[in-house]
Amino acid sequence: MSTSAQPAVRRLNWGCGAHGEPGWINSDRWDLPGVNLVCDIHDGLPLESESIDYAVSIHALPEIVHAEIDTVLRELRRVLKPGATLRLALPDLERNIQAYLRGDRDHFLIPDEHAATLGGKLSLQLAWYGYVRTLFTYDFAAELLHKAGFTSVERCRYHETRSAHPEIVECDNREDETLFVEAVR
Repeated sequence: MSTSAQPAVRRLNWGCGAHGEPGWINSDRWDLPGVNLVCDIHDGLPLESESIDYAVSIHALPEIVHAEIDTVLRELRRVLKPGATLRLALPDLERNIQAYLRGDRDHFLIPDEHAATLGGKLSLQLAWYGYVRTLFTYDFAAELLHKAGFTSVERCRYHETRSAHPEIVECDNREDETLFVEAVR
C-alpha cells in the first residue's frame, strides 16, 4: 500500500524586511537577512499564479503610495490559490487618534527624544518617520481589498484568524497599534 505525501503548504510573507520567518517565502525588495525572495512587487512577484496557500503582509502595505495599492493587492491576489487568505497588519489610524484624544502617551512607540509632545508622537507614529505613505482604517482597507477582487473581508484581532490556517498569525506583531484584516481570494 502506498501513501502519497501531502504537498507542502506554501506561505508568503510579503514585505518582511529583516523579519523573515522560517518556513515562509520571505519576500522584500531589499536583500536583507532572512529574505529569500528579493524582488519589487511593482515588477511582479516571481511566483506562479495560484501557487500560494496563504499570505501575510505586516506593516508593509502602508509604504505603498495610494495610486499603486490596487496593483500591489492584485499581484498578491494573483499568486494566491482560489479560496486562499491574505492577512494584512496595518497601522490602525482610528486607534492612534483615539489614544491621542485620550491623552495616552504610553500608546505611542515614539521616544521623548524624538517627540516630547503628544501631537508630535501621534504625527511621527502615523508617518512612521516618513515610511508610511497611506493611512488605513478598517473600512478603507476593506474597500481597497474588494476593489482588487478579494471577497469576504473581515477584521480580526491579534493572533486571531478566520482562515483555515491557524499559523497565519505567526508573523503578527505590534498588537496595540495594529489593525488586522483578512481577505479571501
